[in-house]
Amino acid sequence: MTSHPPRPHRDVVSFVRRSTRMNESQTKAWERHAADFVIDIPHGEMDTSVADGTEVDWAAEFGREAPLIVEIGSGAGDSLVPMAAGRPEANVLAFEVFEPAVASTLGRIGRAGLSNVRVALVDGAQALAKLIDDGAVTELWTFFADPWHKKRHHKRRLVGTDFASLVTAKLAPGGVWRLATDWEDYALWMREHLDHHPGLVNVHDGWAPRLAERPVTKYEAKGLAAGRTVHDLTYRRADAPQD
Repeated sequence: MTSHPPRPHRDVVSFVRRSTRMNESQTKAWERHAADFVIDIPHGEMDTSVADGTEVDWAAEFGREAPLIVEIGSGAGDSLVPMAAGRPEANVLAFEVFEPAVASTLGRIGRAGLSNVRVALVDGAQALAKLIDDGAVTELWTFFADPWHKKRHHKRRLVGTDFASLVTAKLAPGGVWRLATDWEDYALWMREHLDHHPGLVNVHDGWAPRLAERPVTKYEAKGLAAGRTVHDLTYRRADAPQD
């Protein structure tokens, strides 16, 4: 009987991997800016996973010590870049698995003349767990994560109890987690899993007011045009002092 090597374990991921073909402007942006802003992370079994044992010196990558903000699923940088421009005192780290979107982000970073942003092409949940020290994140942003509408796919949703425990471990004292979605069922799912998590406090005891510095992206505009309501949420690490 012929033996076969075991198939690699494939973690459940919270995203759909799209085509990696870049257009001409994205290719030029990648060639011009990737060396400065893209962090090369060793991959594991999958090309979006993080190899075991990988370590990153973030201060060295940014060229300075500064408060760390992390965005998971930064897309084409529509909100990342203007929000990072408004936080020059912070190092802003984005995780995104869609290469053309990262290329578009690089173009935006270059046009904005920013130096405080870095991007890594890896699964953000894995990267947060493996590459970020506990207590190191001053803010985490997860805006418009894939809602995975079908009930059988709910296990793929990024936001849930296990991920909340991970976020709680990574947030610094006083650190906050900012979320937004334009799908009501996902918004209610977030409240269900996060409001009663022992490591988190809902800052507004309900829906948060829209974060003024978060711009309306093309994706969000489409949702609004379709009649959907955008729900914002803000949670603070539970052991942080209250206002």
